[in-house]
Amino acid sequence: MGRRRKGLPIHGWLVIDKPLGMTSTAVVSAVRRISGAAKVGHGGTLDPLATGILPVALGEATKTVSHVMDGRKLYRMGVRWGEQRDTDDGEGQVIATSDARPTLDQVRAALPAFTGTIEQVPPRFSAVKVAGRRAYDLARADQPVDLSPRPVRIDSIELLTTEDEASADPDRLDLLIAAGKGTYMRALARDLALRLGTVAYMDSLRRLSCGPFDDSHAISLDKLETVGHSLAHSDVLLSVETALDDIPALALTEQEARRLSQGQPVALLPVLMREASARCQGQATPPGETVHRAMSGTRLVAMVRIVGGEIRPVRVMNL
Repeated sequence: MGRRRKGLPIHGWLVIDKPLGMTSTAVVSAVRRISGAAKVGHGGTLDPLATGILPVALGEATKTVSHVMDGRKLYRMGVRWGEQRDTDDGEGQVIATSDARPTLDQVRAALPAFTGTIEQVPPRFSAVKVAGRRAYDLARADQPVDLSPRPVRIDSIELLTTEDEASADPDRLDLLIAAGKGTYMRALARDLALRLGTVAYMDSLRRLSCGPFDDSHAISLDKLETVGHSLAHSDVLLSVETALDDIPALALTEQEARRLSQGQPVALLPVLMREASARCQGQATPPGETVHRAMSGTRLVAMVRIVGGEIRPVRVMNL
């Protein structure tokens, strides 16, 4: 019989405003220490030089992390012209310089080439694996890092810098970027500069949202310290299902919920008939998406898929 995990059984999401210079792993460790929670993980890594929204999952919420990581992220990124760094951010060594400075009109004209699904080569200093090793380990050892381009999705890029700001500081600008999973902002800064005939690196990055989480949910680690082991009963802890607000729900009876909780499938037809009745009153979303959340009243029972005529559990929640 396996040993029981030490710590408190706390289930839900915290949205941490990650401070500058701290790793995402260090944030998770801090949350575990402050809260005493038995199980903690994060939904989407932020580099130490980045700040902003870092969703942290506790307990059963860790089962929904992949859904959060797949969600859209919103960033504010600072780009500094004239130097290329080996890390593509302000932490690295200068490897190239340029006196060329693009105008704001030139930047605007270049941005559409970086929206939609594009091919992007990750930075040399990244966690991407090359022949079983992390790229950053190879780069730090001065070994060749051969990274292939891969498809990423950038939904939109907005130029935030005004003409007056550009005149006052022609060496940098700010962009607002909405992007999907796996998109490297550092690589975007690098590639945008190269397209404009110069070099640049990312000199600041703040994540404004990650999936369903944004600044309105955020709490600092200092504020969390004041909550401490009372976290489970505080309003800063968001429910597990908060991460699944964007997928449709299926309403189950208690008997159906028990079957799913035991890993057994549930017949789809009775649920559909209840959904159809509720839909006539404007209360329900019809099934058909890849993943649904199965609910028993206000309780999240499981993440499920519909296969043939059955509702089958993907991740069962022990709430």
